[in-house]
Amino acid sequence: MASNLSPAFAYIVVYVRDVAKSVAFYTSAFGYNVRRLDQSHKWAELDSGPTTIAFTPLHQRETDALTGEVHLPDSKGERNPVEICFDYADVDAAYRRAVDNGAVPVSAPETKNWGQKVGYVRDIDGIVVRLGSYVNEPNKTA
Repeated sequence: MASNLSPAFAYIVVYVRDVAKSVAFYTSAFGYNVRRLDQSHKWAELDSGPTTIAFTPLHQRETDALTGEVHLPDSKGERNPVEICFDYADVDAAYRRAVDNGAVPVSAPETKNWGQKVGYVRDIDGIVVRLGSYVNEPNKTA
């Protein structure tokens, strides 16, 4: 009997100070296109493949009381419990573009002992973004 409980990773929701500014930043710094930015600026989505990257304000009366308030790190020595990771064919170029467009450098790209090239930046809300080479090349569609 087949299970109807097989999950599909649909969204990652990033809580930010300013939805419109964050969407503009991710577009210029990381190369994504905007799929949706609602008129209220309380929700936005990027065209990011099968899993949607969505943005919403840090505080919302709809969810704060239900699931708790979101808190950003207070200092450079702290970070969120989640890291956003993007893979690129040219990590050095992706890192330069991110920094040139306002990302805060954390660690320049370097090749790790498992063979992947990885660099780190922080976005405009202090969220750590990992820029890496492909561990497995993406499937090419004919």
